[in-house]
Order: sequence, then structure tokens, then C-alpha cells
Amino acid sequence: MKIPKLASAFLFLVCLIAYLTYVKWHIDGVKPGLSKETPASVPHTDGECNPSLSDIENSRFHYGIMFDAGSTGTRIHVFKFLREENDATTLVEETFKAIKPGLSAYADDPDKCTFGIIQLLEVAKSSMPCFLWEKTSVVLKATAGLRLLPGEKATRLLDKVREMFRASPFLTREDAVSIMDGTDEGISAWMTVNFLIGSLQGAGKRTVGMLDLGGGSMQITFSPQDEKTIQTSPIDYITSFQMFNSTYTLYSHSYLGLGLMSARLAVLGGIEGKALEEGQALVSPCLAPDYTDLWEHAEVVYTVKGQKAGEPIYESCYNKVEKVLYKKVQKSEEVKDMDFYAFSYYYDRAVEIGVIEEKTGGYITVNDYEEAAKKVCNSMEVSRPKSPFLCLDLTYISSLLQELGFPKDKIFKLARTIDNVETSWALGAAFHYIESLHRH
Repeated sequence: MKIPKLASAFLFLVCLIAYLTYVKWHIDGVKPGLSKETPASVPHTDGECNPSLSDIENSRFHYGIMFDAGSTGTRIHVFKFLREENDATTLVEETFKAIKPGLSAYADDPDKCTFGIIQLLEVAKSSMPCFLWEKTSVVLKATAGLRLLPGEKATRLLDKVREMFRASPFLTREDAVSIMDGTDEGISAWMTVNFLIGSLQGAGKRTVGMLDLGGGSMQITFSPQDEKTIQTSPIDYITSFQMFNSTYTLYSHSYLGLGLMSARLAVLGGIEGKALEEGQALVSPCLAPDYTDLWEHAEVVYTVKGQKAGEPIYESCYNKVEKVLYKKVQKSEEVKDMDFYAFSYYYDRAVEIGVIEEKTGGYITVNDYEEAAKKVCNSMEVSRPKSPFLCLDLTYISSLLQELGFPKDKIFKLARTIDNVETSWALGAAFHYIESLHRH
């Protein structure tokens, strides 16, 4: 039976509309918008990947997957980038998810970390078109938690993660799973901040320096403009790398043991990892004269006490801090004239003394920290502060910044996010890894 021409045209139109509706429904891309958190359970299809018409549009994008394996949890960052015709790179969005506990919790049974890693890999798969999976690198960088594990236990955990990555549909190189050292954290965080403020793309734009004060270590990273800084600095403080068709030379160092919690212990007179004998206590002028309590650091519990009233508290505390920092820090004259962002405990203590708002950040000077230290310390002679360690922390921070070469009127920018993207090392590390793939 012959079908009339009008009916044939109508049937073709219906089929075309149905097909286009199906293609639109199956578009794998995601809407723009930074810092999108993905649900814990994301359905996906492990079957054959058949690229649709939307592949043409999605091919303009590329992705980077970075696992941050910290001491308290494992976090995945899936970055979606747009590479422009002029080779400029734009961050379109970040998909983020965190799980607990950290990898180090499975040190005695590495197989138990499998579920969490697979869960995060599902997040990555759901965040991009399936035809790009095999072209997208998956990377895990472990930080403090695995650094502190015995070498053999850390190796077994990393081998298990490497095994799961290789079984995934993503691109996995030999160096995809590793422990990150403190200096690399500083460099990657510097990359993140300078990319987000637009300093890495565009000739003549001045970069900013980065200060990070963690619990166990402290990092400083900046791009020296004075050749004298490069020539006179310790050789392992200077590093060069290529990114975005430019070569960057950085001054970067991580001071292990000068993070705020480790510094607290040193100022109080304790030794890292060594418990006190029964009945002993750490006595310090940096604590209120009538203060006695327990303080836990690195799984060791200490009894801490304030000294009896007598000497001015701030001056006595400052002297203790000065001894801890004596000849521990390399001073650079160049930092006086450079813009710096500061993070972590620099930010937290600025919030605590009311200089900045917790959600919005802001600006602070070295003098702000010092004046707050004097006020808090000296007020302990008449009343106990809400935070028993605030006098010590502020005195340490203001002294540390001056030891690094910053004058008292130096202004720092404090920020937890820039354009809704976390100012962590993850984005910088992803950039660096992707760039190294392109060069090879």
C-alpha cells in the first residue's frame, strides 16, 4: 500500500522531533556555575558510549580530576575548562565532593578504602560526557595524613588507589598517585590564586604572593622580580616551571614544624611526639596565670598551665616565641613591596579578633595581629580569655610575619574563596598536571 506524500512528510517530521528530543535529553554537558556539589550516589551507564550531536559542543571543553587525600578526609575536584582559540584557559565550573575519614584511617586494611574511592570516581563520571573519560587524567595527591604513616603502610594504600584508577575508564599515568610535599602544596596554591585573579593569563600582569599557615607546617611562595633574591636564596627555595606558554620562577619553601599547632607545642616547651611523665605539665607565660587544662596535639595529651602572675604577659610570651623562631626562618627583603594573599590560620585568627568577617574575608596588617596580641595577652592579667591560646597564637603570627621580612604596616588580603572557587592547591595542581601532559 502506498503512503500519501503528505502522510510521509508528517511521519518524517514526527520522527525528527522525537530524535531531537532524545538527543537534547541525553546531553552530557552541565550548566555553567562554579562549585557544584554532586550527590553521594549518582547513576551512570557502564555500557557502550555513543557520542551524540552535543559532542561537537562538548569537545570545546576539557576536564581535570584531582583527588585531595588529606588527614581527615578525601575530596574530589572535577574542573571543567574551556580552552579558547588564543590558547587562554577559562574555568567553567568545579564539581566538588568530600568523604570521611581520610585514607590514613585504612592504613591497616587498605581494601576498606575501595568503597569511598569508587564513590568519588562515580562523581567524576557523572560530571562529564562519557566520550571524554578516556582522555581525562585522574590524579590523587596525598598530604599530611599519609606523610606521617610508616612508608610501607602508605605504599600499600597508594597501590590500592592506583589499582582502582587503572580499572576506571579515566586516563591514569604512572605518576597519577603520589604523596605531595609541602613545597608543592605552596606552589600549587600560588597557581590557584594567581589564575583566579587573572595574573597568569595576559602579558604584564603582576602576580601575588601566597602565605599558608597550617597546623604542622607553613608555606611562603612568590615570584621574585629581583635577580638578587634568586641568587642569594637557598638553591632548593627556587623552582621554575612552564604553564600557559610562559615560564615562571618561584621562591617557595615549606617550614615543617612552624605550623600553628606545632609552634604552640614548641612555645609551651614540649617536644613533638613525646608525652610528659605523669604529674608533669607544660608551664607558659603565654597562658592566663590561673589557667590549667588538657591540650591534645598529634594524639598526645598534655597538661598545660599558665605561669604565676609577675612579668608582663605579652613581653614574656614574645620572648618565648622569639626563641622558638630564632634562625628558623629565611628573611626576604623583596616581600615588602609585593602583594600577598594569606590563608588558613592567618584567616581564622583574623576572624577571631574581629578584623574580618568569616564569610567575606578582607584585609589585615602585621600591626593588627601584634596590637591584638598585646591586648589579649595583657587582658589575661585580670580576666581569662574565651580562647586560652589566642595570646600565644597572635604573638606567634605577628612575630613569624616579621621574621619573614614583612614590615608592620604590610597589608595582606585574606580570602577563603575567589569567584566561589576554594583557594586550595587542588586547582593549581590540576593545571600543572594537565600542562605537563600537553608538553609530552
